[in-house]
Amino acid sequence: MAVTTDKYNLDSFYINAKWQQAESTRSTLDLINPANADIIGRLALGNAEDVDNAVVAAKSAFRTFQATSKAQRLDYLEKILAVYRSRYDDFVEAICLEMGAPITLSREVQAYTGIEHLESTIAALKAFDLTQTKPGYSLHHEPVGVCGLITPWNWPISQLVAKVAPAIAAGCTMVVKPSEFSPLSAQLFADVIDQAALPPGVFNLINGEGPMVGAAISQHPEIDMVSFTGSTRAGIAVAQAAATNVKRVCQELGGKSPMILTEGIDLETVVPECVWLCMENTGQSCNAGTRLLVPESLHDEVVEIAKKAAESYVVGDPANEATQLGPLANRGQFEKVTSILQEAETAGLQPITGGSGPVAGCSEGYFIKPTIFANLKRDQFIAKEEVFGPVLAIMPYKTPEEAIEIANATQYGLSAYIYAKDNATAELIAQQMRCGMVHINGAPLVAEAPFGGYKQSGNGREWGPLGLNEFLEVKAIMKVS
Repeated sequence: MAVTTDKYNLDSFYINAKWQQAESTRSTLDLINPANADIIGRLALGNAEDVDNAVVAAKSAFRTFQATSKAQRLDYLEKILAVYRSRYDDFVEAICLEMGAPITLSREVQAYTGIEHLESTIAALKAFDLTQTKPGYSLHHEPVGVCGLITPWNWPISQLVAKVAPAIAAGCTMVVKPSEFSPLSAQLFADVIDQAALPPGVFNLINGEGPMVGAAISQHPEIDMVSFTGSTRAGIAVAQAAATNVKRVCQELGGKSPMILTEGIDLETVVPECVWLCMENTGQSCNAGTRLLVPESLHDEVVEIAKKAAESYVVGDPANEATQLGPLANRGQFEKVTSILQEAETAGLQPITGGSGPVAGCSEGYFIKPTIFANLKRDQFIAKEEVFGPVLAIMPYKTPEEAIEIANATQYGLSAYIYAKDNATAELIAQQMRCGMVHINGAPLVAEAPFGGYKQSGNGREWGPLGLNEFLEVKAIMKVS
């Protein structure tokens, strides 16, 4: 499947290594280009029966795939990586088209995450001892079974590969439901799997909506594990449905990540970096830094630098190489963010830049201006709830202790970003953060490091060795010496 701007219809599901056309009576969903709201195709929506068919294939394949050697699984992953590389430009175009990611972001970051996750999973499996001998017993790491993988629209290929690769590495089989708002890259990845000749039934893909296909996966008695990435609200529904079968659930959910600035840092360098941590991907990242906590004495200076940075961004057509911020990925998200901004403005909160009004030169599509609110209190909605758009909350604090208290005072605990004049100070603050990931002085994500959070940001971990662990059971075999 080469991605073009022509209309195309995704009317088939990938089951048992074959593209199986959906029945003509299936419901369909319009595929929308978020940059101009044009209909670019149709998506056939699956149902519980389709999930059943995929599970039958996955369960049958598991009987033999669970017995594959480490060397065999590594060979499959290497083949998938090679085919992915050969289709790289197709993925870049697909992600740009389906969710409005600027073409440069899609090329340099979004699509590249697929390579990173495959490479880090290959490295993790090479280093992992599936069988370990201990005094009096041995440990055997075995695949958990048939897995249901439910992925989001905001990082469509990253989250797909971050689940599929370790599942294969562990010897699991799977039923995948990508977001109905970003199915193009998932369809491409199924093509990659097909070209790599993964055994029939190991990877199965069903398109559909959460309340139908997602629910069928979550509650299916023959699915042993669900790995879900999405909103906290949807994650709760997945966990409740999965509980009836006591299946394993791994979730990566929402966030409201703080960025703490301390005295003595270079504000002209750090503040623009922090603004970008919020605005990149048009603010549609669960780990985005969306709360900027600053010393009270520096608040006004930070505000001026942040305003200048936000107003410098090029917002527009994601296909344009100069564009830095594209549209929000779908109409529902656009309406949600617009409503939040309008409610804030009605309540008397005026942004220092941006807001709910139209973006100049973007009369069509789902565009939002980069928006910053300043001098916020911790109990205000913008300051504590996930917006999932290009909206930054700047909050002053009086003491480092108060900054730590504010940073931890939300239902989320995914990421935190600490900026200090020395690492010792930053490390001290980092150790007090109630979250799964902390970045000190601009340190980036590392594909081998675990990705996940505390509290309502989810449970379990993805990426690297700990991501592989999520798909493994542990068996102890006791022996008489």
